[in-house]
Amino acid sequence: MKNFITSLQWRGMVHDMVPGTAEHLGRGMATGYVGFDPSAPSLHLGNLVAIMLLKHFQEAGHKPIALVGGATGMIGDPSGRSQERLFLTEEILRYNEAAIAKQLEKFLDFSPGPNKAVVLNNFDWFKDISFLGFLREVGKHIPIGYMMAKDSVKQRIETGISYTEFAYQLLQGYDFYYLYLHKGVTLQMGGSDQWGNLTTGVELIRKKAQCQAFAITAPLLTRSDGTKFGKTASGSNIWLDPAQTSPYAMYQFLLNAGDHEVEKLIKIFSCCKQEEIDALIVAHQAKPETRLLQQTLAKLVTTMVHSEEACRQAMVCSNILFDYTDSVDALYVLTEDDLLHVCATIPKVYITSIALSAVDNIVSLLSVATENLIMPSKSEARRMIAARGIKLNKVLITDPYQKPDFTLLHNRYLLVQKGKKNYYLIVVQ
Repeated sequence: MKNFITSLQWRGMVHDMVPGTAEHLGRGMATGYVGFDPSAPSLHLGNLVAIMLLKHFQEAGHKPIALVGGATGMIGDPSGRSQERLFLTEEILRYNEAAIAKQLEKFLDFSPGPNKAVVLNNFDWFKDISFLGFLREVGKHIPIGYMMAKDSVKQRIETGISYTEFAYQLLQGYDFYYLYLHKGVTLQMGGSDQWGNLTTGVELIRKKAQCQAFAITAPLLTRSDGTKFGKTASGSNIWLDPAQTSPYAMYQFLLNAGDHEVEKLIKIFSCCKQEEIDALIVAHQAKPETRLLQQTLAKLVTTMVHSEEACRQAMVCSNILFDYTDSVDALYVLTEDDLLHVCATIPKVYITSIALSAVDNIVSLLSVATENLIMPSKSEARRMIAARGIKLNKVLITDPYQKPDFTLLHNRYLLVQKGKKNYYLIVVQ
């Protein structure tokens, strides 16, 4: 068995840990779990840290349980939030639970064996517990002072916290106790904002079962400016569901990671051995302009989250704009969705099909026909073509009087490249 704690520490994935955890895990295979909140129909890149905790745990020879919070999701965790969550309907929660459970199956090994991964839902044991029964079974053992001391509570006292959210830590604590009794779980893991909830479970097991349990938290992943990692500049999450965030968008997001953060990210999001990553870091530092770490990170994560084929297609998309590939074939095999993802941030110029058919040459297309949005004048268009600075659908234009009879991408798009970095998408209406 690998030394799980030593590996986590090297990867920078240990923030807090109950004393004795390393010794406990060193005695042989243990069972541990991480909880996932079904507040959305997909997990996001920030959740991938918790998933990697389970993945590294299993690869170290231990048994992982991914717990979907079908019951706790009906309440909402107050940790890290300045105001109370909006309640989701039971129908939405059940849908989210199923979607998240399906996603989790992609990351862990569910093949038969002693440390086979398991996905559970805490709604299965909470649905039959009465309020009075819960107060007698759990509430009696956790003092108010103990609950008030938790950061997730203290930070909300001034702005207001309902009894519902105040009691959330009891629910999560009971999860740990239930799993300890019925599944042999002795370890809970999560983000550093979950420390208070995790230790409530440790305390409940100590009081009710007279046994010791353990907990580990990983640091919350943040960028250099303190914002959460895994969000775009506009604040949108990078989702693990390709319907919400395309493989190309995920690949590009990771490819744009800064040198100051990519060393940390590749240790967390890869299962590579230490010597492999150390060698990559040395090679990257020798020639940072090649962005070796960023490329490796983007490829590893996109493949893990989606598939090798999805990653390959994302790389093709990325190369079209950002590596200035001259592959015409690569452009024409893109699906329309991929093309629009590639061109999501570049200017769109609209022209009617009648106007396009009336255009005599490339110069007119780039200037007058597109209302001078690409080129300010015909003379400037001719000058740019003479300087070999114009490509249309990745084909270099050398004749300014050539008729623009290119096959439209998906019957309505033309990709114009002006110079090395300026792109426009002509959309034929």
